[in-house]
Amino acid sequence: MISLNWVNDYVDIKNENLKELATKITKADINVEAVITNHIDNLVVGEVKECIDHPDSDHLHVCQVDVGDKLTQIVCGAPNVRTGLKVIVALPGAVLPGDFEIKAGKIRGQESNGMICALFELGLEEKTEENYNKGIEELPADAPIGEDALKYLGLDDTVYELDIHKHRNNDCYSHIGFAYEVGTIINKPVTLPEAKYNVDNSDNVEKHVSLKVETDKCPLYLGRMVKNVKIGESPDWIKKRLVAAGMRPINNVVDISNFVMLEYGQPTHFFDADKLGGTVLVRDAKENETIVTLDGIDRNLTEKDIVITDGKVPTCIAGVMGGENTEVDDNTKNIFIEAAIFDAVSIRNTAARLMLKSEASIRYGKGLNYEYTYKALDRCLSLLEEYAGGTVIDGMLEHDKVDKTEKKVSFTAKDINGLLGIEISTEDMKVELGRLDFTYELEGETFHVTIPNRRLDIEPNVADMAEEIGRLYGYHNLVSTLPRIPTRRGMYKGDVGIRKTITRRLRSLGLNETKTYTLVNPKMASEFKYEAKENVVLPNPMSTDKSVLRLSLIPSLINVYEYNKARKVENINIYEIAKTYDSNYEEDTKVAILMKGNYITNLVNGVNVKVDFYLLKGIIENVLKYLGFRNRYTFEKVEVKELHPGVSAQILVDRKPIGIIGRVHPSKVKDQVFVAEFSMTKLYNMTVKPLKYKEASKYPEIKKDVAFIVDNAITNREIEEAIKKSGGRLLSDVEIFDIYRDIEEGKKSMAYKLTFKDATRTLSDDEVMEVFNKVISDVESKLNAKVRNS
Repeated sequence: MISLNWVNDYVDIKNENLKELATKITKADINVEAVITNHIDNLVVGEVKECIDHPDSDHLHVCQVDVGDKLTQIVCGAPNVRTGLKVIVALPGAVLPGDFEIKAGKIRGQESNGMICALFELGLEEKTEENYNKGIEELPADAPIGEDALKYLGLDDTVYELDIHKHRNNDCYSHIGFAYEVGTIINKPVTLPEAKYNVDNSDNVEKHVSLKVETDKCPLYLGRMVKNVKIGESPDWIKKRLVAAGMRPINNVVDISNFVMLEYGQPTHFFDADKLGGTVLVRDAKENETIVTLDGIDRNLTEKDIVITDGKVPTCIAGVMGGENTEVDDNTKNIFIEAAIFDAVSIRNTAARLMLKSEASIRYGKGLNYEYTYKALDRCLSLLEEYAGGTVIDGMLEHDKVDKTEKKVSFTAKDINGLLGIEISTEDMKVELGRLDFTYELEGETFHVTIPNRRLDIEPNVADMAEEIGRLYGYHNLVSTLPRIPTRRGMYKGDVGIRKTITRRLRSLGLNETKTYTLVNPKMASEFKYEAKENVVLPNPMSTDKSVLRLSLIPSLINVYEYNKARKVENINIYEIAKTYDSNYEEDTKVAILMKGNYITNLVNGVNVKVDFYLLKGIIENVLKYLGFRNRYTFEKVEVKELHPGVSAQILVDRKPIGIIGRVHPSKVKDQVFVAEFSMTKLYNMTVKPLKYKEASKYPEIKKDVAFIVDNAITNREIEEAIKKSGGRLLSDVEIFDIYRDIEEGKKSMAYKLTFKDATRTLSDDEVMEVFNKVISDVESKLNAKVRNS
């Protein structure tokens, strides 16, 4: 949450309409989810005059509360309510966040005329388990009874609740960062706070602590020391700023650390210097190393975590939470202050694994501006001197490996306008860059812009600059126009072309396209794994049903079949084209087909064409021929666990496997369901010769039928290859039209139609019979076959 009273410290917004300002900010791409004005009628300061246990409850209390003009009875369940406590009281008629109206009533038979409140119930803190367990807010003993509670707390403030897009880094997670955004929108300058302090030159931090960094995940580490601090209450203005931003004040030292984090967006960590010892070593954690964190929990670490140690044992999980062994407590006198930058990805992973998402880890995980690291450290020193009575000693421990190369980009107004599709003049662009507080030089028509380090989200490219200028110029100023799209001539190019070609062909063959999820459950991912590939398993899936990237589309199509079968759909002929991914993160676009029931149904003529293996095989052949792979594909028997062992094959092109075809095993699906899948990526990477026009022959063709009796082990492909090799140039086509099994023991009959023709003349019966007899002779000798005579 962003306090507008706090923002006003850096940019003048006293005369701004804050609701209209929220609209302007939202239009400029920072979404203000809610504008919360902290005023609640009938919310007053009260004092608990009497507190007794409720007669019919083991946790409720019946309190008599002085609210200024009367003594009223309120039933309260907070564990910390007691006689003499000053509290926040919501009287009947008060409407709390969430439109919760307070009404007089009875709680277990006892009258209750109001509610004693915690800060989270007023929307001033997040409703966390920690804040819930703290109970009601305890006000100072001098709080005036009957006064408006929020006014007394200095919280009669307007707060913006932001929904910050993930592409924005850390700048809007701080009040100064947000002040720059506001200043950009209303075109006003930002004034940063001063950080003045005295330095004790008679002492130096290097006399007390040495620094060593042994990890590449810490590009910047700064350390200073403050001695003789006095732990106590924070000044009211700091406490009010923290409460307005949703944080509970603790003591002056802890509050200063939190205040500076919310101000600059730079977390700092305060160590008790006397507990820390004389060494600060920053390194990667050791596997199974442990630390007890500030919340008293023993944490197991991995080598991917970063730790701050005293040279021996961890004293802090870097960027996430400090250790109990160096905690600042009421007896702390000397403080070692850490201001650092850690690897953002590492901090995010550690916080997620340990479930320790905090205000600090969020900011570390977004990335930090090194300039603010120095400024935040100075700000801490200034506030500790002023409000904790500390003495800042000389010297600073510094490890600095930050790349400080300036981010510069050059562009013209034409470049920006070309991306935005509007016309912004060079003069207007100068205005927008001035509002952004980006320094620039204009050389002719070219802007040379230096991007400030506080904007980590902006890369030095024209596209990012166009976005910044465009959002300030106003997206509402974009003129709606119809897109100009040149007419595409010819076929689609690349893999898009082959994808569309396959889609058109399958639709023309009567199949319907379906779309399913790329993420599947582990059981589906383990099925139809006919390739030597491993699945990608998501480390943090939203659910186990969507936890694995699939290698095959077939299980998803079977789910579609089962869904339709449950709704009495009998004939299912579907396909899907989608990408699959393996553990090497290689993409493979696959085409999968599932068919069940009738391929053609004609109730009028009583004609039904039932789906079987050969029908699906014919569809695959049709597609491959259409793509230009005629005479290059074959089908060979293969065993796939989920396919029927006698009705399955692998599909090969140029003798290289590209997929599978077969009937789904009856143990998985009782119906006769036929599936096929092949790699579109492999087909795309194969060379296809340009199609050549071949004039149809003017001369008649001659057809001959022949049936061979062969061993059951002989395949159709073996016979066709033998026929084609013997047929020579006169044989134009071979087509199987009949299979008769068990004609003899261990034998089968396979009948073929042979077509003979010549493009230049009419063939004579004699020359055809010569070739035909040669075909029969060669098949008989090569395959131990004999011609079936009847």
